[in-house]
Amino acid sequence: MIATSHPLATSAGLGVLAEGGNAADAAICACAVQCVTDSHMTGIGGDCFVLYAPAGGEVRALNGSGVAPAAATPDALRERGITELAQTSPHSVTIPGAISAWCLLHDEYGTLPLDRLFAPAIRYAEEGFPITARVARDWAMSCDTLKPGDHAARLFLPGGHAPRAGAIMRQPLLAARLREIAAKGAAGFYTGETAAKMSRYLRELGGLHREQDFHDSMSIARWEKPISASYRGHEVLECGPNGQGLAALLILRILEGFEMGAQVPQADRIHLLAEATKLAYHHRDALIADPAHCEGIAQQLLSDQVVDGLRSRIDPSRATEPVLWTEAEHKDTIYLCVVDAEGNAISFINSIFHAFGSTLLDPETGVLFHSRGSSFRLDPSHPNAIGPGKRPMHTIIPGMLRENGRVTMPFGVMGGHYQAAGHASFLSAVLDRGLDIQAAMEEPRTFAFDGELQFEPGLPDDVRRDLESRGHRLVRAPGPIGGAQAIRIDGETGALIGASDSRKDGMAAGY
Repeated sequence: MIATSHPLATSAGLGVLAEGGNAADAAICACAVQCVTDSHMTGIGGDCFVLYAPAGGEVRALNGSGVAPAAATPDALRERGITELAQTSPHSVTIPGAISAWCLLHDEYGTLPLDRLFAPAIRYAEEGFPITARVARDWAMSCDTLKPGDHAARLFLPGGHAPRAGAIMRQPLLAARLREIAAKGAAGFYTGETAAKMSRYLRELGGLHREQDFHDSMSIARWEKPISASYRGHEVLECGPNGQGLAALLILRILEGFEMGAQVPQADRIHLLAEATKLAYHHRDALIADPAHCEGIAQQLLSDQVVDGLRSRIDPSRATEPVLWTEAEHKDTIYLCVVDAEGNAISFINSIFHAFGSTLLDPETGVLFHSRGSSFRLDPSHPNAIGPGKRPMHTIIPGMLRENGRVTMPFGVMGGHYQAAGHASFLSAVLDRGLDIQAAMEEPRTFAFDGELQFEPGLPDDVRRDLESRGHRLVRAPGPIGGAQAIRIDGETGALIGASDSRKDGMAAGY
């Protein structure tokens, strides 16, 4: 079974599984398709994180996040008059790590050749693909970010406007890049003419990138040990820092001290989730960074001492301001999962961060660069300060659920900053209230972030009034909050139960 947020990606991945490919093969194939059909959300110029569970083996975490150029320091940027790392600045572009991750995953676990896995994506890029409804909506809402006359605007705003649903789009240069990677592996992206052109383009815009930065990043992806925490007798696994999976685990650890079952009023559950989210994100923003710059932070934050202290700060009747456990105050993505016939399971996420990433598209290579470097800080004392070869704090996080040592569900929630809160909310709905995974995805969502409690349509008026009376500032979300996919593995029968969030265009499919 495979579940993705785009129907063409699901069908392509299912075709790989039917042909005898495994979970890693299907995930790479499906993601490559979405790099073509969901270009405003993901691409080969982005980053990737994976949780991979070989049948009968230990879960492995793959960190495919890119690093800052060797010349990137707070001082170097200040000398250039840079006071913020804006989305559309070349300084928000770290060396993309996705292709390094794909190739490492394929080298170790793939069974079908890359040219077969990329074939559907190449075909859609060359011959064209239809814009789906949700993609068309997001495209239209995000196109103001694209600057008239820029290379990205010329490609993504044909005729000067966002394409409508059903319109046919092509990206021949992206097809050429995929053919090159299929033939040469990661070297086809990080070395040679492609790397020279990408580095030259970013440098001409004022970036600090050099060709050597791309060469050095060919093997930047690396396998790591996942982090985990228990929730209601289940083990939740996440990728460690520099991802925000730690924030998801911290929310769950805090919530485990409260009753969150179906008998608890909806307003109470939303309030507790909001308060736990504020505490966890406050710590995320202050402490999570490149793993070399926040060693031991996962063990520290998930300890009983810290969790008990944070939990005690939640007032069930009032919305409060978050503080760090030390008491010191410091003032857009695709996800897919696959389970194959042998029982291998993969949780896979790939992103360019903001809609259309940095909006910087190299006209010679067709690569649209992500904006992940905008998560860095310019304060040299901050653990997430920009620095040579550093990975920034990341919002994209794949998840995995395990019970008694057996993987029971790869899952993920899209939506930028929402993802950690989304993991906790989704798992609570499944494990606390017994909802099936599709129903858990379909519930109206809320998200406490940046001083607001955003909510989706469908939240009852009396619940909204209750939350406002506790001090929450409710704001209607400007659009759907995130999306999700999951595949639950029945422990008794081995049956696979897939779900794909209706907020997106995707689907789950199996055979």
